[in-house]
Amino acid sequence: MSLIRRSNVFDPFSLDLWDPFQGFPFGYGSSSSLFPSFASANSETAAFAGARIDWKETPEAHVFKADVPGLKKEEVKVEIEDGNVLQISGERSKEQEEKNDQWHRVERSSGKFLRRFRLPENAKTEQIKASMENGVLTVTVPKEEAKKPDVKPVQITG
Repeated sequence: MSLIRRSNVFDPFSLDLWDPFQGFPFGYGSSSSLFPSFASANSETAAFAGARIDWKETPEAHVFKADVPGLKKEEVKVEIEDGNVLQISGERSKEQEEKNDQWHRVERSSGKFLRRFRLPENAKTEQIKASMENGVLTVTVPKEEAKKPDVKPVQITG
């Protein structure tokens, strides 16, 4: 039995934007606000912003798994930014509403999501592979082999 530890502890490699004032009713996001406005802080983006992503490290690679149910691979982008930042983004469109439709409940979110992760120095960004199956995006970032220190014997005299 393996034990998986999940936590919401600060991750120095995660570049997610966290907005502690989102949803407060004091004019946040307006031009007259005392607080800065972020393009990603609108309600449409916030609705789907929490794409859940697991990041594990194996001896050979860093593996990211993202839950993106209902999205096609054409609706998801995986990019490397600034040489070492993995960026995963996408958008789920709102369902088309027909004039005669009567909605009883709307719980499925729509909108854009964007997640960024700063990759460690040992990541081979030129060899990244991504695949999608059953609503799960898997991004595999191979690692460079650990360099073994050069050891040179020294002759002992005497």
